Amino acid sequence: MSAADEPTAPPASLLERLRSDPVRAPEHLALAAADQFGPSAAAWAQRQRNVLGKHPVELGEMARKRHVNLASAEGAAAGVGGMITLVPDLVALAWLQSRMVFYVAAGYGWDPRDPMRPAELLALTGLYTDPAGARAALDGVGRTVAEHYVGSKFQRDEALAAKLLKMVGKSGAKKVAGKLIPGFAIAFSAVSNRRDMNALGRKATAFYGGTVAPMYRDAITQGQLLR
Repeated sequence: MSAADEPTAPPASLLERLRSDPVRAPEHLALAAADQFGPSAAAWAQRQRNVLGKHPVELGEMARKRHVNLASAEGAAAGVGGMITLVPDLVALAWLQSRMVFYVAAGYGWDPRDPMRPAELLALTGLYTDPAGARAALDGVGRTVAEHYVGSKFQRDEALAAKLLKMVGKSGAKKVAGKLIPGFAIAFSAVSNRRDMNALGRKATAFYGGTVAPMYRDAITQGQLLR
């Protein structure tokens, strides 16, 4: 997966942007991920299809498995700080999960630069019931100036963590407790991140693989694309 060589860590400015508007943090993150990963995912998928002759199902699974492995490594590194690094760790995991969704979509032939991709990301994480509702929320973020959250840094981080925990699939207290104990958190985070990434990855492959992408429809009609 050649595109895996690109940086997977979130931009340095993203955390402060999310802290300034924690209530809409998932929407800000999804839009930033679309800008960052849409073009690179498109280039990766195009090369895999046109140069290496990869099948869309193979590409979707390749993207999912690659990011599940990356999540394990991210979790092991992130678990060192416990509560101190909880928010940055959650941002990093949400960023990596977002990357996976864009690459899975691209693998199955869906344009990762399409405005619906970040909306589908939010729907797949369970923050919205459907992509249409998520897209409306994203359009609202784009039209309005973020209202700076009134409160201390701790209160902002608390609000941000609550949003991100739900986004990455760690809303249960038992799932979070292990991240708060340095040392134990290393093993816990690696296992937990891998599990959560894999769960989202399977949702993404089912979603994007469940309907034939427009670019493949003619090929299927002509009997050229066989599973």
